[in-house]
Amino acid sequence: MIAQVIVDVSAYPVDRPFDYLVPVELRELVEVGCRVKVPFGPRNVLGFITALQEQTDVPVDKIKPIAKVLDIEPVLTEEMLELAKWMTVHTLCYEIDALQVMLPSALRAKYEKSIKLTAELSNLPVELQELFGQKEMIPYKKVEAANLLKPLKYCMNQGFVEQKTIVKQQGQVKAIRKVKVIDDISKLQEIAISISSRAKKQVQVVQWMIEHVGEEFIPHELCETLDITLAVLNAVVEKGAAQYFHEEIYRDPFAKDIKKSTALTLTDEQHEALRQILKSMREKKETTFLLHGVTGSGKTEVYLQAIQEAIDNGQEAIVLVPEISLTPQMTERFRARFGDLVAVMHSGLSKGEKYDEWRKIGRGEVKVAVGARSAIFAPFKNLGLIILDEEHESTYKQEDTPRYHARDIAIWRSQFHHCPVILGSATPSLESFARAKKNVYTLLTLSKRAKQQSLPAVQVIDMREELHSGNRSMFSTVLADAIQIRLERKEQIVLFLNRRGYSSFVLCRDCGTVVQCKNCDISMTYHRSSETLKCHYCGYEEHVPSECPECHSEHIRFFGTGTQKIEAEIHKVFPEARVLRMDVDTTRQKGAHERILDDFGSGKADILLGTQMIAKGLDFPKITLVGVLSADTSLNLPDFRAAERTFQLLTQVSGRAGRHDLPGEVIIQTYTPEHYAIQLSKEQHYEPFYEQEMAMRHKFAYPPYFYVVLIQVSHEDVLMAAEYAGKAMDWLKLKLSSQVGLIGPTAASISRIQNRYRYQCLIKYKKEPNLTETLQQLIRMYRTEWIKKGVQLSVDLDPSSI
Repeated sequence: MIAQVIVDVSAYPVDRPFDYLVPVELRELVEVGCRVKVPFGPRNVLGFITALQEQTDVPVDKIKPIAKVLDIEPVLTEEMLELAKWMTVHTLCYEIDALQVMLPSALRAKYEKSIKLTAELSNLPVELQELFGQKEMIPYKKVEAANLLKPLKYCMNQGFVEQKTIVKQQGQVKAIRKVKVIDDISKLQEIAISISSRAKKQVQVVQWMIEHVGEEFIPHELCETLDITLAVLNAVVEKGAAQYFHEEIYRDPFAKDIKKSTALTLTDEQHEALRQILKSMREKKETTFLLHGVTGSGKTEVYLQAIQEAIDNGQEAIVLVPEISLTPQMTERFRARFGDLVAVMHSGLSKGEKYDEWRKIGRGEVKVAVGARSAIFAPFKNLGLIILDEEHESTYKQEDTPRYHARDIAIWRSQFHHCPVILGSATPSLESFARAKKNVYTLLTLSKRAKQQSLPAVQVIDMREELHSGNRSMFSTVLADAIQIRLERKEQIVLFLNRRGYSSFVLCRDCGTVVQCKNCDISMTYHRSSETLKCHYCGYEEHVPSECPECHSEHIRFFGTGTQKIEAEIHKVFPEARVLRMDVDTTRQKGAHERILDDFGSGKADILLGTQMIAKGLDFPKITLVGVLSADTSLNLPDFRAAERTFQLLTQVSGRAGRHDLPGEVIIQTYTPEHYAIQLSKEQHYEPFYEQEMAMRHKFAYPPYFYVVLIQVSHEDVLMAAEYAGKAMDWLKLKLSSQVGLIGPTAASISRIQNRYRYQCLIKYKKEPNLTETLQQLIRMYRTEWIKKGVQLSVDLDPSSI
């Protein structure tokens, strides 16, 4: 029996299955989709079995046997193995990377090098003898730390010791210790008689056990019930009256209990949308629906009722949400409806929690998986529905290899399972809306809010006029008055600013120097709480200088605005206001998102101030005012999607106001009030924005009219980076047809990150049959030759930003 194994080595010559012999004793254990340990070169590595067969082209004496099987049940289904092959071609990644991304991090291997004694300890130099002590094996790190690599090398050459690579998996099954009373009454009675009369407590425990034969208890609870110490219980267990054992339990990622909810009555529009989705589910059609509904139109209720249908038919559903901060609210809605049938998967869980949730799905104990991007790989075997909420979000695109888009994976899986996909959004991406217009997707529209409330009134404030009238504060007069009124009425306010930190940069007023990060070509952000400057790209930080590093002037000042600075300003202008801040800095701790939103929901604060985390999905009845402090932050980025992102963000954030009985108001502050993205978000008019933005994209040949590929080359030496980016461009010009537009190479907009200079080239095309083949050849060239020169090359077939 021969197993084809993809090994855990990301290198070009290894990106293919290798044949291994399945030893007789393992034949009944191995299955396709299991992880194994196999000899590869001098060490054992992790691998995935992708096929089992009876013959091989490899000479019998050259074929090595599998060393160990790591899984009794396969961790990857046949579907996942097929999907990995598809991803290898469509995202240009290694097959091992595609397989690894489907598993929770707890199942990815950790390699630990150890040194094993193979001869008498006395053969070793004294210092190594001391390190080994009584042990047969010690970690390699220990030898390294003691600076004893030279004597170690000598001992290895002499054959006194050998190096072992141990594959460890990080996820452990969590178990709880219990005690079980034996189920033999006569033996218990014998034990009771044999205990000395001085040990009254022990006698009392055994007498009690006679009445609870064969029952199981948690030790500390039993001790409390009987008012005894653990020592007494241990003594009784030693005498054979009971046994300790471990029982496997799941970690619980849900912090609180949820009240059950029931299905709501649908509006006519919701009803029609649901009817079409259910029809597609019953007919087992792989239709992709674009559910375009204004904010507050009740998209979630349509999802819930469609999932109910899947569960009733014995099928499963996956629901993706873009931000981890949305997951608590979304999960609560799903758990309120479906109870324990919901598993949740997102980056805020511990490794162990992710591992448990993933195992629940694999074992068929839950029916619905709710989570961020990676939940698209939930190992369900009978999918009835896949939903991407807020489908336009860029977080659905993975930024490093494999560079997949969750939408593409969802559509692939829907074709495999013959089930529909729902892409939901108030502001769909232009690509999706264009596909719906061409009937590639089926468009479902919800044009009214579910509770028939009107959309909030939106005012756009021109900050240039505020400056002219002498108002230098971050709050326009209109916004400041509106906040004051809400505070008096005890209503809630959301303030949105797309930048964390205190101010965006530190500048010298005499010579104009901006303090830059020493590893990246980007200005550092000032954080007031720690009095430091931080680089948000590589994490480098330093103390705030008291004078200019260039001209030594003392006129060094902070410019721009961050969330921390706004918070300080609010305390100054509205001292009575209770403020909660939500950004990357305040939500580092586990469960912080949930805590902040719970506090706000229960009325412990008047103002929620935050970055894009708070722009979508929030639904609180008392929010009546939303303030956008600067709409220009995202508008002026050097990216063809800047206007689209701004429109989406403003529409989403406006949709947080007046979702219940109280009417809402939105105030947008900007220095470019005439821009169409800002004007059209005011009325939440998606279609006119779509028409205007599509005209711009057509004029400049960008998606969805053209496809774009981004190629990035980086090196520690700026000349090498430029030279190899040039080589890549020359190669592409040779191989691709004249219909293809090639732009570059140019320095990336942030030209240096972590001391590596970055150059990029852009390919624009409509149809190019040999594109994939050409790019694969380019990557092959990079992996075999360029990589030796320290060059790094990445190819992104559908970049979310450039």
